[in-house]
Amino acid sequence: MNHRTEEEKSWFTHVNYAHRGLYEKDQSVPENSLEAFRRAAEAHYGVELDVQLSKDGHVMVFHDDSLKRMCGRDGKIWDFTLEELKELRLSGTKEQIPLFKEVLDILKDGAGPLIVELKTGPKNDELAFKTYELLKTYPGVYCIESFNPFLVNWFRKNAPEVFRGQLATKAEGYQGYPKPARFLLSTCRFSFLNRPDFIAYDRTAEIPKKVQKLRKKGVLLIAWTLREEECRKETENAFDAVIFEHLRPETKY
Repeated sequence: MNHRTEEEKSWFTHVNYAHRGLYEKDQSVPENSLEAFRRAAEAHYGVELDVQLSKDGHVMVFHDDSLKRMCGRDGKIWDFTLEELKELRLSGTKEQIPLFKEVLDILKDGAGPLIVELKTGPKNDELAFKTYELLKTYPGVYCIESFNPFLVNWFRKNAPEVFRGQLATKAEGYQGYPKPARFLLSTCRFSFLNRPDFIAYDRTAEIPKKVQKLRKKGVLLIAWTLREEECRKETENAFDAVIFEHLRPETKY
């Protein structure tokens, strides 16, 4: 199934990726902030981050659907313009919600491989296109991923050279979806459509047989999100790469 060369796969394997940058647990250095990405680049970690569109079509780096937790504001990223979003602050710090291009400028000077998660929103094709256009100018190694199999499929159809991954978790994690959809998503049944190069799976969940079969066919398996030092080696041995937070592992293992 997997058509990537072993050299291409090696760019992303045995890497420890800093989840949303190298941020602090108390958010004194907030997640997905320029400072968190600067620290990750200085430490030469791989980096995982999240992108979604502002109301006026700018690619922003932010995880949550709602602004409430990180900015104390009701509403979603796509309800506000860039100018309005830049007035907000992350967790009471001086840090703003960054533009994706601002983050790329920081990461190009030393970060390891980059994992870009595309969040589902009202303009998925536009998000995919604009993210891809920005990544074209990035000199480092990168890949994309999404929980949305159709966003992953956009890259298969429109940018097949880009290394792409399917994010997944156990069925209970897909709240709000009908039971059949939860089963299909948790077992990566859309892989026949988007043909992922890797699957990033919830470390706390049992890996479905379907995913195990895909791995035997050459699809990489990445763990998210590792937080406990005592289980680090065990997790590293079971996965091809690891997304971590609140740890300081080696850059590669």
